[in-house]
Amino acid sequence: MSGPASTGRALRRCIALVLALGLTTVAGCAAGGGASGEQLTVFAAASLTAPFGEIAEQFEEAHPGVEVRLSFDGSSGLVDQLAGGAPADVFASADQITMDRAVREGLVTGEPRDFATNVLTLITPPGNPAGVTGLDDSLDGARLVVCADGVPCGNATRDLAAAARVDLHPVSEESKVTDVRSKVTSGEADAGIVYATDAIAAGDDADVVAIAGADAHANRYPLAVVEGAADPGLARAFIDAVTGPDGGAVLADHGFGAP
Repeated sequence: MSGPASTGRALRRCIALVLALGLTTVAGCAAGGGASGEQLTVFAAASLTAPFGEIAEQFEEAHPGVEVRLSFDGSSGLVDQLAGGAPADVFASADQITMDRAVREGLVTGEPRDFATNVLTLITPPGNPAGVTGLDDSLDGARLVVCADGVPCGNATRDLAAAARVDLHPVSEESKVTDVRSKVTSGEADAGIVYATDAIAAGDDADVVAIAGADAHANRYPLAVVEGAADPGLARAFIDAVTGPDGGAVLADHGFGAP
């Protein structure tokens, strides 16, 4: 039975969520959660935007009264938010290194579960006007955009370039892979190193240039229940949905590989 104390906690948690997600209104923070019912907050890597949107819809249909709130950003930025006290129930990272940090700092509980893989590729504006041919000297003089070090796609880019013995000279380093994609599709860059899934998401707004050896540097995506989740059972149910056959099919449709 809920009382004033539990109602106050729910309201404070909702307001904290508003602040964490950068929203401009506290609508839906009424006592007891209002008509929207129970909320599940998922922090996920930016590259998961499209498939997690679909999986969240499926989850809401299977769990009437539950609202899934998705917050996407670079994985390292999401861990920073969790470390700062931002409320969430599930965290999905784009690499193991970032999840290891979350485990080490006690921000998640239980054993993280791998659910997908992803590889890097180059994208260019349509027609590839700079004539980029791969991770090679064709990038000399090209306006290249990559992810920053510390971000999963940035770490993978650094490792891949080192393996190819190529020195990259990007004009910009972004905090999340979707920003790299946007720089290319908007014409602000001649090339960008993104995940294969982002290349698919770009559609006709970008051309794809494969990177030799990228498969050997695939990122593995883990997810886990956040420590202090409002309803750990519901959080685990969402993880089951992501790692189950239906979630796997959605991820595959968006270009992700099996874990």
